[in-house]
Amino acid sequence: MIRRRHVLQPFHEPDHAHEGCLRRALGRAERVCGERRLRLTPLRRRVLELVCASHEPVKAYELLDRLKAERRGAAPPTVYRALDFLGRQGLVHKIPSLNAFVGCGDPGHGGNGQFLICRNCGEVAEVDDPAVADLLSDQAHRIGFAAENQTIEVRGLCAGCRADG
Repeated sequence: MIRRRHVLQPFHEPDHAHEGCLRRALGRAERVCGERRLRLTPLRRRVLELVCASHEPVKAYELLDRLKAERRGAAPPTVYRALDFLGRQGLVHKIPSLNAFVGCGDPGHGGNGQFLICRNCGEVAEVDDPAVADLLSDQAHRIGFAAENQTIEVRGLCAGCRADG
C-alpha cells in the first residue's frame, strides 16, 4: 500500500475566497453524515459553520457567545455536544494546547493530526504525513508504549507573516 503525504488544510492568502472553504466543509459534512446515516442537525451545522468561519482556532465559549446572539437557550452542553459529534465524525479537530477547534481538511484521513500553528496570525494548517505518524508510533512501540492517537502541534510563522516581518 502506498501512502501519500499531503496538505489537508493549507495556510491561505489573505484575499482568498473563504466562502469556497466554507461551502466545501459543509458539503463534506453533509456527505459524511449522509453516508453514515447520521443527522447533521441545524445546530451541528451552525457550530461547524462557526468553527469554519476562519482558519483560526475557535474556543467553545466563543462559539457559545456567537450562538447566544442567535438562539435563546444556547448553553455550554449544547456546544460541547455538537463539537463532540463533529469531532467523532472527523469534521473538526481539537488543538489541545489552545483548547480550541478547527475544521478538518479531510474527514476520511484518520485521527492522527499534524498542525502547523502560526504564532503571529493564529492561522492553522493541517498536514497528513503518514511517515511522521509511523515514526512516532514505532518509537513509542520500541519503549513499550501503545500510542492510541497523535496530535502534533508545531508553532512558527506562516509564509505571509514571514513576508510581513
